[in-house]
Amino acid sequence: MTDGPLELIGALVVLAGAAFLFLGGLGLFRMPDIYNRIQAGTKATTLGTLLVMLGVGIIMPGWLPKLILVILFVLFTNPLSSQVLARAAHRAGIAPVLGTLADRLAEDKGDQS
Repeated sequence: MTDGPLELIGALVVLAGAAFLFLGGLGLFRMPDIYNRIQAGTKATTLGTLLVMLGVGIIMPGWLPKLILVILFVLFTNPLSSQVLARAAHRAGIAPVLGTLADRLAEDKGDQS
């Protein structure tokens, strides 16, 4: 492990990532419907995970090449999986919360159930 300011910076980045992960988990309980929960969970947990991995990479520079591969995997899979979950929920007939102004999936001509 390294000593000094680099370790402190890495620890602060990990702490910021942990805060985003906590807020993403909190969003899963606080949001009113599945679509908002997917949105809150995906954005916050993606950023939280990336920050945690970046912080670990700062603390342990030898791990950085492997962590970059994991970061790229998370960047590609998290948004895609949330989009697939939202589309599946919509096709299953789960209605958005009352007061939703637009339903873009219903307007999409390719969304034939």
